[in-house]
Amino acid sequence: MDIESSVESLDHPVDNAPVRSIAHQNLTIEGYSRAAVQTYWRVPELKLGFDMGAQPWSFMATPNWFVSHTHLDHIAALPVLVARRRMMKMEPPTIYLPAEAVSNVDALLRAFQRLDRGRMPVELVGLKPGDEIELSRELVVSTIPTRHTIPSLGYLVWERRKKLKPEYHHLTGDQIRDLRLGGAEVSAEIRIPKIAYLGDTSPQGIDAVPDVYQAQILILEMTFVAPNERASIIHKYGHTHLDDLIARADRFENEIIIASHFSTRLHPDQIVRIIEKRLPDSLRGRLKVWL
Repeated sequence: MDIESSVESLDHPVDNAPVRSIAHQNLTIEGYSRAAVQTYWRVPELKLGFDMGAQPWSFMATPNWFVSHTHLDHIAALPVLVARRRMMKMEPPTIYLPAEAVSNVDALLRAFQRLDRGRMPVELVGLKPGDEIELSRELVVSTIPTRHTIPSLGYLVWERRKKLKPEYHHLTGDQIRDLRLGGAEVSAEIRIPKIAYLGDTSPQGIDAVPDVYQAQILILEMTFVAPNERASIIHKYGHTHLDDLIARADRFENEIIIASHFSTRLHPDQIVRIIEKRLPDSLRGRLKVWL
């Protein structure tokens, strides 16, 4: 198993929150997550982030944020992001979040506006399971139904491409051009699942959408790892145990799996020892323990 060493962000001299980083193919995953403390992630190449339990200064330039749920360790820094971008004369961020949370988050920002006496310009977009957001011609984000103690969503980031339909493979370039000019649709859309982010969820969230297992990079919670912890209680409160990943080990086709959001009940060294002892061979080398 590859236990990555901590890497502090060097993007900006202001270092106000821990950031770990991993690069894979043409994508970089940056962030940090610990249960009941703070969770925040971003993918700078795609100009999007997930959750904002804190806001590293270097994350401020990211304009699109996808919130899994509104527990404080996942959303407490939202007013900070909005205020900083206003202060730096940036465009208001767009925050995607469960639809049930929009009115209360709007009220929260209005309260901060009165307290801070500064505007809180932001676009809040409520989402439901099955929704899709087109961020660009090449990028689509779909929602994943997850299971937590409050309304929650996971997110699947797709790369969208156009591919020539098989029935036109035998044609020359000029013939294909003429068909296009005549109004024929010669290409079909294909989608490649790039990143799946699940937030806090019981194992139902992992299983809800089969493409989660095919995403190039999967970011999931593994809050509990100790052998004496009861699965029924863990699942009731919308969390996942190491046992749940082991039970599904043969289903994960992901190139990288980032396990995070570990409970503070155990020291990081204990967490690493338990995982190293129990992790199946099929996951070794792909599972990154984010501590």
